Amino acid sequence: MNDDGSEPGQVVPGLVIDLNADLGEEVTDDAALLEVVTSANVACGYHAGNDEVMRAVCEAAAVRGVRVGAQVSYLDRAGFGRRPVEVAPEVLSQQVADQVGTLEAIAAEAGTSVTYLKPHGALYNRVVDDVEQARAVLIGSGVLPVLGLPGGRILELAGIAGRRTFREGFPDRAYLPTADDGVARLVPRSEPGALVEDPDEIARNALRLAPDVASVCVHGDSPGAVASARAVRAALEGAGFALRPFT
Repeated sequence: MNDDGSEPGQVVPGLVIDLNADLGEEVTDDAALLEVVTSANVACGYHAGNDEVMRAVCEAAAVRGVRVGAQVSYLDRAGFGRRPVEVAPEVLSQQVADQVGTLEAIAAEAGTSVTYLKPHGALYNRVVDDVEQARAVLIGSGVLPVLGLPGGRILELAGIAGRRTFREGFPDRAYLPTADDGVARLVPRSEPGALVEDPDEIARNALRLAPDVASVCVHGDSPGAVASARAVRAALEGAGFALRPFT
């Protein structure tokens, strides 16, 4: 097994890289991003999106060969899933199962399938450290491969359970200094400089991150998301990386 939890012969960090983006959030040009990315994190209705939007993204992804992932979140549409929420583990497991099940049914109707799990927003950051919340997400998501922050508890627990895990980097976000546990966490969005908006800088960050991760993410709701995704793809391909889905 590779150090990211994948088996030999799978897509691993190196000259092959995946480019993912958050889609189905009704705030960006999904069609344009689907022409650039190789994996789509589809909002499952709890922080954004609805059945109709999910269906449109899945249908377009199926045509383009883009992999579909379930972007699960806390039930927080008003806060776009980015506010801390206290949810009992058993409730969170049920909510994750509901989100994954909804997207799986829609994806199947659209001629594709859900191939991985990625938490969103506050939940994404929470499961980097919170074992109970991480375990609840895993229980609710069956056996799906998990995409997450390197060193996070959710990837650790998923690996222990025998699930495939993949590490992710964020070229459009600033990172905190690496902590004593070896994890480089994201700068909270409430702090200055948390977001990187210049496409050229985002592209440079992607090149720096790419050797150590299986996928890099461009946030779909960020200003200039499409231009940033195009810049990242061009930079990666120019550096010799082949862009392919990690699942």
